[in-house]
Formats: sequence, structure tokens, C-alpha cells
Amino acid sequence: MKPFKVAWTEAEVEAQLARVRAYPWPPAPEVPDGWMYGCDGAFLKRLCDYWTSGFDWRAAVANLNRFPQFTARIEDFDIHFLHVVGEAAGKRPLLISHGWPGSHFEFWGVIEKLAFPSRFGGKASDAFDLVIPSLPGFGFSSKPMRPFGQRQTARLFNTLMTEVLGYSRYLAQGGDWGALVTSCLGLDHAAHVPAIHLNMLGLRAPGGPQTPEETEWATRAGLAMDMLGAYFRLQASKPQSLAWLGAGNPVGQAAWIVERFYDWSDRRERPFEAIYTRDQLLTNVMIYVMTGSFTTGAWYYRALLEGGGAPLGEGDRCETPTAFACFPGEILIPAPPRSIATRAYNITRWTDMPRGGHFAAMEEPELFVDDVRAWAREI
Repeated sequence: MKPFKVAWTEAEVEAQLARVRAYPWPPAPEVPDGWMYGCDGAFLKRLCDYWTSGFDWRAAVANLNRFPQFTARIEDFDIHFLHVVGEAAGKRPLLISHGWPGSHFEFWGVIEKLAFPSRFGGKASDAFDLVIPSLPGFGFSSKPMRPFGQRQTARLFNTLMTEVLGYSRYLAQGGDWGALVTSCLGLDHAAHVPAIHLNMLGLRAPGGPQTPEETEWATRAGLAMDMLGAYFRLQASKPQSLAWLGAGNPVGQAAWIVERFYDWSDRRERPFEAIYTRDQLLTNVMIYVMTGSFTTGAWYYRALLEGGGAPLGEGDRCETPTAFACFPGEILIPAPPRSIATRAYNITRWTDMPRGGHFAAMEEPELFVDDVRAWAREI
């Protein structure tokens, strides 16, 4: 276990900003909704103007260094992780796993509330020790030589928790890829993981829809994937083709990433610009651009394909007690009926949230924190 600090040099950052300034903007269709054909050109230009003239990247680095972070050599990887020992003082460890195109930075708005609740009017008894890793191939974790999947990641993270940090038992939470990693922890490492909390369901039991409600959901989910899932099919089938396009192209990487934030966030009650600040979006983008994670992050999808996908075998189920927080703005992979979920998981808690989308901890940090606290009290 080695202490770690983000340390981007001015020369490294300026090289990327020079590429942003020199970007040869292609034509964009003149339509009422600029997001119809992909990332909106007007929004992207405003974001890039701010990136090169207003974004304080040194402040972003300082922000990324706010919490104690480390790397640990596990198998063939240097796994990067935050380790925030809160008021729990070692007694309530919680592993939180991110997804794509997010990063460990997704959880900046909930870390202190989860680790030090009494600072925010809460109870010290609700505190956790937080461990927030970067997935292998993402951020400041080392990069694989070929696609490396979710079940293998769960193995690495269990080693991190039990052997590196010495937690014999710990809770786990995740969304997006983090939901599948967390589910695999529940499947394969239940001796160490007494309960899991998800804000996306990663596992599917075999067999098709069995009720009219399930059929309606499957149809709706299929239509959403047809409209919004081209990124998934590309990254699962030909991720390296995307890598060639993105290499040395920070604007292209930003467009690909920010479009996902736009599509997957809950915009029913507020515009996109009110959900995230430009600094939040750019800090997350910079993690990809500055660490070369755009390529290996896309490989994570191919790893799912090569690993046989996420469905369970006949008769299999994640028996680890599972809480699910259903955020209604989750458009691409809408929450299924509870009947489907219970065929794949031992569902012991189900919360229908009033609002929020895919990036739950960033979009609705208070709702996220409240539900995680309430879940942990029940264990």
C-alpha cells in the first residue's frame, strides 16, 4: 500500500489544451435539438471554451487530492483507491464501485456525509470507513494488456478489502459497472460481504418475461437500447476502432463521455446545465484524458462479451441480501419489475426514489446518502 497523489504537470495539461484549441470543428446539423444526433455542438463548444480559458485544472487536481488515496499491487494491477477512515473508526467498512463513463470522482459529493455524518447533523453511528477504488483500466489504476472483466475485478477488490486493508467483512455498493462488480462480490465472496446495495441491477436470471408487466418492461428496455445503446454495441464489439478515433483527441473523448451524462441523467425537472457544473464534467473527462483510460475503459465492455455476459445460469441467484435504489430517471437500463429482480437477487430492500438518474451519487447526493444509511442500519 503506497500513498498516492494526482500530479499532472503544466506541460502535460497544456499539451491536451493545445489540442482542444486546435480542434477542427466539423459541421453540425441545424436542428432545434442539437442532442438529436449526438453531443450537442453548441454545448460542446461552450464547454471547450471554458476548458481552455476558465477551467482551473490546478484547483481540480487539488480537489482530487482532498481525500487520502493509495495504490496497492494486487495480482498484475496497481489498484488505485480512496481510503477515508470516518467516524466508524474501522468498524463499518463500505466499498463503493463506479462505472463508465464515470470514475471514483462520482462520489465526491457523498464521501464526507457518509464518513462523517455528525458534521452534517447526522448520527456518528451511521458513519462508514469508505474504500472507493478505480476499476482496473480506469483512472489511476494500472491498465490491462487485454480486456479484463467484472468478475475478475470483484476478485481484486475482495483482495483489496480483506488482505490489503484487513477488513474480514464489509458492505458493498455500486451502480453501472460497479453494480455488476458488486453483484459478483455478492455471488463469489459472500463470506466477506454480508449485504450489497445497488442503484442498477446487473444480473439477469435466465428465461424471458413471465407477466404482462415484465413484457412491457422488456419492450421498453429494448427500445431504449435501440435508441441509446449504439455506444454499448460498439464498445462490446469493436472497442479498438473507437480507441483509434479518441487517441490524441480530447474533444472527441469529451463529446463521447458528456453525451452519456446528458442521455442518462434525469432532466425531467431541470436542464442538464443545472445537474452538473462544468467543473464536475471536465474533472471527470480529464481523468480519462490524462490517464489514457478512454481506450481501456471501452475494453471493459468487450470483457463482458468475452466473459459470457451477465446472465445467471439456470437455478443460480445472488443470495446475498440485496438493496435496490430505483432512480426513475434511469432511461437506458430502466429498473425492471421487482418480480424480475427477485429471480436474480435476494431482494431485501427496494426504494423507489422521487427523482434522479444513472449517476445517482452525483445527481442526487442527499437521496443516495439517506438510502445507503437506512440500508446499513437494517443489517
